[in-house]
Amino acid sequence: MVRLAAGHGPALNNLMERHAPKLFNYLARSLQDENDAADLAQETFVRVFQNCMKFDARMKFSTWLYAIATNLVKDRYRHRTRHPQVSLDAENQATGEDFRATMPEQSPTPSESLQGVERAEAVRQAVGRLPEDLRTPLILSEYEELSHAEIGEILKCSVKAVETRLYRARNQLREKLAPLLDGPRSAG
Repeated sequence: MVRLAAGHGPALNNLMERHAPKLFNYLARSLQDENDAADLAQETFVRVFQNCMKFDARMKFSTWLYAIATNLVKDRYRHRTRHPQVSLDAENQATGEDFRATMPEQSPTPSESLQGVERAEAVRQAVGRLPEDLRTPLILSEYEELSHAEIGEILKCSVKAVETRLYRARNQLREKLAPLLDGPRSAG
């Protein structure tokens, strides 16, 4: 990043090679749409290039990168709210591409395969239905494996706020998914 800020254009290619795959996965999980994720991944690196002089070398580059991407995700959600289109679930089913493809195979029986696909889809949908302020830290923590401090920097909040949001997100997921994952819970 320091080389890019110093005017060495090819340094952007190095940054993209190193960070683009994880960034794309984060965006795909956040947006639940691979086409939007690809667009925002490109836009994120455009913003990196445009704002390279504003980069604070004391920060981790990945934290800055995810902060830019997270802001673009928020913008995209605002745009979707103002301009609704076909549901994300229908779009994913139409393309046949979703997060199930990333699940490891262990040669399950057809019945187990179907149950696994149904569970993965239920988790994906439940994560997608979380409020944005809970969904983003959950994805950054669980899928991108960022520390609570890094997530706090990206979301511009305290580590305690990140922990609280993760706790609330996990509790909401646990409640939504309990019937599918654990079977019916007894009252009490």
